[in-house]
Amino acid sequence: MHFLNAVLGADLASPIAQVDILSFSKTASVLGETRLPAWMQTAEMRQAMSTLKAFSENERADNAYQARQNFLREQRSIQRELQNQHAARAAAVREKEVERHAKESALAELERQKALLQDRTPREDS
Repeated sequence: MHFLNAVLGADLASPIAQVDILSFSKTASVLGETRLPAWMQTAEMRQAMSTLKAFSENERADNAYQARQNFLREQRSIQRELQNQHAARAAAVREKEVERHAKESALAELERQKALLQDRTPREDS
């Protein structure tokens, strides 16, 4: 936000011959509310300062809110990733357990088949 400060001189041909452009936001932050130049000590300028202060406070609050939201998003993302990793590990363990059980069943069936074959085969020593 910029304000124009007309520098009036008695010897100037026109009432506004020189213009000094002030960057109000930079000047206000350096001067503060209590050390404003005399031309800024008006009700309008105090209202402008109050409005700018409110904007700054709102912007800080918005920035803090956005930072909290970003933090929460990141935490949810990390939590989801951890849950996915846990689910993948649990699935791998279940798959290995199923494979182990299938191998044990196959071995048991093989042993049963061997036993049946031995019972059916005539023994030579008899």
